[in-house]
Amino acid sequence: MKETVRIEREGAVAVLTVDRPEKRNALNAAVRRELIAALDELRGDAEVRVLVLTGAGEKAFVAGADIGEFAERTPLEQRAAMTGRRVFDEIAAYPKPVIAMIHGLALGGGCELALACDLRIAADTAKLGQPEINLGIIPGGGGTQRLPRVVGTGQAMRLVLTGEIIDAAEALRIGLVDLLHPAAELRARTLELARTMAAKSPVALQMAKSAVRAAAEMPLAAGLAYETELFATCFASEDKREGVAAFLEKRPAEFRGS
Repeated sequence: MKETVRIEREGAVAVLTVDRPEKRNALNAAVRRELIAALDELRGDAEVRVLVLTGAGEKAFVAGADIGEFAERTPLEQRAAMTGRRVFDEIAAYPKPVIAMIHGLALGGGCELALACDLRIAADTAKLGQPEINLGIIPGGGGTQRLPRVVGTGQAMRLVLTGEIIDAAEALRIGLVDLLHPAAELRARTLELARTMAAKSPVALQMAKSAVRAAAEMPLAAGLAYETELFATCFASEDKREGVAAFLEKRPAEFRGS
């Protein structure tokens, strides 16, 4: 039984909700552990093709790390706590698309959790930032690495070095979030997009995610070579044969993920 993470299946979309509203969904060891367990559970579920990650309550997506949990740790204790499987890396490397559905606060580790996702869709009331500098520390969940890749070095430096918390409109302007919706429409609009993705070939979704992710990590020539290999690999799938046949026959494709 998971105590801090809920899984709701809505057809081919699974919604993962961090459920600590009394703590503004702060990331503690239990949340991290249970998020990884939820990801593992859904990895092998062929019925689920797209994941949506969000937080419970109205105040926060994830307000950050649970500061009380690490307040008295020594450097060695903190390093030990950061070994093994890390939820940020698990999300970034996940084979299925993961969408962050952001409302309220997404700060520190919460912003880093969103950065690990493939798309960030925010309510117009959301606030985002990396305020770790105000505690005398730096982002430790990928913020110094993923944030520059998303918004560019200058904007990343601004957020990391000042600890500034920005509103949803500014986050959209600098590219920290990809889409913005009125808060009352956030869930419906996010699930609409997730269902659009889920209707595609699971094989092609995984290949496409892997190829686009590689663009941030590989030189152009290596990335193009990787894309070519993945493109050719798609030709081994039944989904490719179905997609092409459906196009030629002018009918909707029925992708089965094989």
